[in-house]
This record gives sequence, structure tokens and C-alpha cells, in this order.
Amino acid sequence: MKITEHIKNANGKTLFSLEVVPPQKGIGIEDLYTNIDPLMEFKPPFIDVTTSREEYIYLDKGNGLMERRITRMRPGTLGICAAIQHKYNVDTVPHLLCGGFTKEETEYLLVDCMYLGIDNVMALRGDAMKGHQYFEPTQGGHASAMDLVNQINDLGRGKYLHNEEQVCDELNKFCIGVAGYPEKHMEAPSMNYDLKWLKQKVDAGADYIVTQMFFDNKKYIEFVKKAREMGITVPIIPGIKPIATKKHLKILPQVFKIDLPEELINEVENAKNNEAVKQIGIEWAITQCRELLDFGVPVLHFYSMGKSDNIKKIAGELF
Repeated sequence: MKITEHIKNANGKTLFSLEVVPPQKGIGIEDLYTNIDPLMEFKPPFIDVTTSREEYIYLDKGNGLMERRITRMRPGTLGICAAIQHKYNVDTVPHLLCGGFTKEETEYLLVDCMYLGIDNVMALRGDAMKGHQYFEPTQGGHASAMDLVNQINDLGRGKYLHNEEQVCDELNKFCIGVAGYPEKHMEAPSMNYDLKWLKQKVDAGADYIVTQMFFDNKKYIEFVKKAREMGITVPIIPGIKPIATKKHLKILPQVFKIDLPEELINEVENAKNNEAVKQIGIEWAITQCRELLDFGVPVLHFYSMGKSDNIKKIAGELF
């Protein structure tokens, strides 16, 4: 079932969903199941599975020589989606990236999604390759998420890359999610500029938006208000990430270019240890989510990052 259908069928009730990260190569899927299992009591209608782009590694060849190779540390997104659907009978949402994938590779992934009964995809440009300052399009790939959305929609209508005629019907149309940034994308010169890009992704065929994590609800609410004024009418799902360690005070702003409220910063800094920080993060997220429930958000989407104990405590207070 499509995400938009899940939201419509909920009749105004806020849904619970989560995002998981594939295990690194060589690690089995059981650890992932261990983290998903405790959250199934909250009946998530869908689970997102992230995708990693390629990165360089250096192999020691001896005599001081190093060989550079390209690898993916967390492959298997589509296989994990199929496994989760089979085990839990929930819809899955594979993340599709521009970076690291050609248009042909994207087409093959989408065809596999059709065969596996996957109705939803998340279309993302992706980050720059590790060690690179700026995003560079893969040769033969897309430069922006808007272009990726266009390809997904074309394929759903039966327009393949190298076929001149339509070969299928609208029944294969995917439900497409895209990213939104309540504090603007790190590369955008202004919030208004960023919202114009978001509007273009929606106009290209995106069906819903999932936001970057945020810790100040005022920023999400203002973002939704401005998006609606811009003419964006699709569901805007808030992304929630509870703080769990003191390191998050540095890591989250550095990696995701977000601000944290001074009150939260002070509480974390004054915490005795990371166990206390985790409890602070849980309580902050509960308060944050209750406000979002009052605002009437369609879904509370949690970034699990492979851990579920804190999310289980948060969801237990809300659902």
C-alpha cells in the first residue's frame, strides 16, 4: 500500500514509522530484526531502509604501496526491504540516491521494486562522496532529486530509458517521498530558495515529504506554514531523532547542519553520564512529539540508527 493511502486510511490519526540502516557487509540481518521487533507493537505501517553510496577504501599492497578501491559499506537495501516485508507484513520504503547510481542502475532497482511488490520509494540526491567537499553527479546519473523523481514517475507510467513506447500502465506508479529541511538544506542560500526547490520536487511528482531531524517544533511548524503558502499540499512528515550521547551535541550540528535549543544543550552538558543524556533525550522527544500530535502531524517518523530501546520508551508514551 502507498504511504499516502496509509495516511488517508488513518482518518486523522497520527501513525508511527521508523527508518533503519542496513548492517555493514559481513554482519547478518538478525541484529536489525532485534531492533525492529520491540517496535512492532506500535504497528508501523511502513519502515524506511536507507541506502549508502560508494566510498573509497585503500588496500595495503605491501612495500608502502596502497591501492584505491571503490566499495559500498552497507549494501543490501532492496534485499532488506523484501526481508522486512516478508517477516513483518509491513510496507517498506527503499531510499534511492542520485549519488553513486546511473540512470540505468536506478531503472533496474525500480523494476526489482515492482517485482517485490514495493509501492513506495524515497528519492534523494544524497551527500557528497566521503572526502569530497561538494556533491558531484555520477557519470550517467542524476544531478538532483527532482530529476530522480521525474525518472521514477516516467517508469511508473511505462516510459523506460531506452523504450520509445509506453509498455505498462498507471498501476505501476510509485508513491514517492522526498526530503524537506525545516532549517533549510545546508547548501541552500536561503529558506525561500530551498522551499522553491522543494516545490519543484513536488511539482515533478513527489507525493509526500519527510523532514530532516529537528529539535525545535517552532521550526517545523513555520516550515509547514511556509510550504503551504508556497503551494505545497502533500503530507509533511516530521523526522524525530532522540539525543542519546553527549557527542550528539557536536556530531548532529556538524553532520546535519541543525541547531539545538539552548535548554536542551544545557541539560545535556550538565548530565552526569550518557545514561542520563539518553533519558534527557527520551523526555525531550516525548514532549516534542506530544506537541506535534496536537499540531496534527500525519506520521511521527523516527530515525532509529540501529537502536530501538529509547524509541520504544518514547512511542510507549504516545501510541
